[in-house]
Amino acid sequence: MSLKHDIEFTLNGVKRHVSVDVTMNALAMLRDVIGLTGTKYGCGEGECGACTIQVDGVSLNSCLMFAVDCDGRNVTTIEGLANDSKADALRESFVEHGAVQCGFCTPGMIMQADHLLHKHPHADEACVKRGIEGNLCRCTGYKKIVDAIVAVDGA
Repeated sequence: MSLKHDIEFTLNGVKRHVSVDVTMNALAMLRDVIGLTGTKYGCGEGECGACTIQVDGVSLNSCLMFAVDCDGRNVTTIEGLANDSKADALRESFVEHGAVQCGFCTPGMIMQADHLLHKHPHADEACVKRGIEGNLCRCTGYKKIVDAIVAVDGA
């Protein structure tokens, strides 16, 4: 028997009302209930960053957050950055620097980099390396990713 709970929150600028099982994590809610698949399931343990979202402006692993904890909050996913000029510059920089290989980690990397650049608009290489250390990429050595993030504001 599952216990459902109704929650209301703002998702990518739009008010949402959903009913979720109290044991469901935010990642499953976003992908399976709402249908936003840009946020990826990687490890399910908060180690890889593939499921990175922003909640009230803070970068979080959605696999570690209960869906019910989204209630009353402002949640942004990679889809929510679709019309954001800074995120556009970030995506373009990833492509220009060859920082996209298989692309699986890219949504989480973009979400984390967006959060980082809002906190540190002129982040240097050392700041970026620290800022993305919770996001894993299995295809590259991170140099291109770091270069792409640093290049966004010309830092």
